Formats: sequence, structure tokens, C-alpha cells
Amino acid sequence: MSTYLFPGQGSQAKGMGNHLFKIFPEKVAAADNSLGYSIAELCEDLERLNQTQYTQPALYVVNALSYYQKIAETNKKPDYLAGHSLGEYNALLAAEVFNFETGLILVKKRAELMSQVSGGAMAAVIGLTAEAVQTILEQENLKEVNIANYNSYAQVVISGARNLVVCTQAIFEKAGASLFIPLKVSGAFHSPLMETAQQAFKEFLTGFNFTPPSIQVITNVTAKPYQSDHIHALLAQQITSPVRWTSSIEYLLQQGETEFLEVGPGTVLTGLLRRIKNAQ
Repeated sequence: MSTYLFPGQGSQAKGMGNHLFKIFPEKVAAADNSLGYSIAELCEDLERLNQTQYTQPALYVVNALSYYQKIAETNKKPDYLAGHSLGEYNALLAAEVFNFETGLILVKKRAELMSQVSGGAMAAVIGLTAEAVQTILEQENLKEVNIANYNSYAQVVISGARNLVVCTQAIFEKAGASLFIPLKVSGAFHSPLMETAQQAFKEFLTGFNFTPPSIQVITNVTAKPYQSDHIHALLAQQITSPVRWTSSIEYLLQQGETEFLEVGPGTVLTGLLRRIKNAQ
């Protein structure tokens, strides 16, 4: 079996997609037309590329073109698909739930709504288990700080009000965290603070019809395969729900021997996969 993994925000890099834009000029033209700006120029402008409203569409396009190239090379589709946060849209695209252009419209709107929610922050806590992090948050009465990403057994990302997230660094380091890394994002993604964005996106989604997945896609919200009648709800919920990446990988490993391939820029998910497998 084979599983394709699509990365999300944080995997962007200046110059990403350069060679792909030359191979798929029609897709690039469609993206430029839909976005109202040049995707190739965006990927050369690191300052813009690191802004949420631009990061997500750029990654969606580069992930998609990477997938098209991989299919052209192998002439074979994977058995399972998963994507980390934004990457889940590429997994759904690969499963033919929607086409390239529709996916880009969804991602553009999602990015705009998420970027408009300010005052939040996120940080990676490395070297502590999710259980330890959750216990500390409860002991310190930090009710407005939540675990946003369960990335591996010893790496989680927290999300919440900026002043509170900043205050947790000393607490987690004292508890034994090996690293505390503030993320370059403008909002508290995958937390209840994104409720306004979630509600607006839920309303936006009502204007779209989706096709049942042709390949099983593991959803971030439940770490289980998408059900065709839950696509709208899960895409909206994803904005405020944590990314259950560790559980998603566990589910995929339980399905039998599978080859994992990260499709898109960087190797973030490959590193997380290795750490999850090594810890089992």
C-alpha cells in the first residue's frame, strides 16, 4: 500500500514550485486568474509568502502540482491520503472531492478568514508529551490556551491569546521541554479563538457540492477516514479543532504495511512520521 502526505503552513519556502510552474502552465494560469496575482511571483517574495492569506493558496498550488507530477511519473494512485491542516485540501483534491479550481477558491477564502483573526499566537512545545502539556495547562489554569496540533508523541503546538502563549514558555521549559518555538502566524489557529472564522467559512461552504472521495482521506478532526456526508462539517470544524496528526499516522500504520510519501515542499511530515514510528 501507499499513502501520500501533504504538508501545511510552515513548509513554504522561497522559490518553491519553480520547476513545476514550467511543467503545468495551464494550472498556473488558472491559479493566477482565480487569485488575481501571479503564483510564481508570490513564491519568490518571502515576506508575502509568510503571510497566511498568501501562504495557504501558494502551498495548495505547489502541493497540487507536486501530486500531478508524481501521478504522471508513476501512473499509479495511492491507497490512502492525509494532509496536515491546509494540506488536507490537497488530499481531498487528490481524492477527487473537488477540482483544482474549486479547491483553490476554498483555500483562498479559508486563508482570508483565518488571517483576519488577530491577537492570537502559536508555539511548538518539544520534549513533552501531549498529556504532560495538557496537565500543565490545567494546573496553571490556562483555559484559553489549547493544544492545536498533536504532531508526534513529543511535539505539540499550543494556540491561544498571544499574551498567554508567551507566558507559557518559562512554565514548559521548567517542566522539561527541550524547545519552545513561537510560530510565525498571526492567529490562534485550530483553537476556539477561530470561532468567527469557522462560522463564516461554514456559511461559505454551503455554496459548494462535493463528490464522495475516490481514495480514503484521513481527516485531521477525527483521525479517521472522511465520510462523504460529513465533508462540509469537517472542513468547517477543522479551523477550530486540533490537528490529530499522531493519531492519523497511528490509524494509517494499523491498516498494514504502507509506504509513505510526502508530496509538496519540505520534509516536515517525513520527520514527524519517523519520530512517531521510532517511538512505537
